[in-house]
Amino acid sequence: MVKHYRKPRKTIMETKKAPSSTSGFQFIRAMIVDDHKIIVDGLERLINESGDIRVSGKAYTVAGCLESLKDHQPDVLLLDISMPDGNGIDLCPRIKEKYPQVKVLMLTSYNEFVTITRALDAGADGYILKNAEMDELIEGIRTVISGKRFICGDTDAQLKKNENNLIELTRRETELLHLIAEGLTLSQLADKMCLGINTIRDYRQKLNIKLDAHNSIQLLQNARALKLL
Repeated sequence: MVKHYRKPRKTIMETKKAPSSTSGFQFIRAMIVDDHKIIVDGLERLINESGDIRVSGKAYTVAGCLESLKDHQPDVLLLDISMPDGNGIDLCPRIKEKYPQVKVLMLTSYNEFVTITRALDAGADGYILKNAEMDELIEGIRTVISGKRFICGDTDAQLKKNENNLIELTRRETELLHLIAEGLTLSQLADKMCLGINTIRDYRQKLNIKLDAHNSIQLLQNARALKLL
């Protein structure tokens, strides 16, 4: 069963105060995995104000997440897709295989049809965008903990809009794909597109995720098969 978000009447700041630790109440334990520390710290503060959820772990890389899970398994893991040493879609089935009790809620800026469906197919229990309101995130956490799938409102709309399962590339992604096909190196790509190397890496990772590729050869093969080249 999939639960789609409906905005509650109360905001996150109006949520009831946390029960006393002596009452026997068990908090929902959440772990945040995102490579931007400022986002992690902000989410931690807001989640801890929710009343019934506490951030019990943080990681900034795929490797850091796997290492942390060895010692502590949260109830729910908030997982970004894009990370410096991998991506959340590939990480999700590894987590589910070893720690099946952990709920995985994708928390990302990616809202393309193919990325959403691949994340859900990889075993994610829910999908929510980083531009969502805080009360939507809290609702998402509570929903996946209850055993239901959660899809945020904007993502649900995107899934319904793109029922033909089309892969959509932005203008920059299309330009980069054609330059990769020409055999340019990372520094040459950056010079040609007048962008920084880190920005090129980010665009390239987005292409890999959209086209389900793990290297340049696979990326170009998949692109040709889909008639994107």
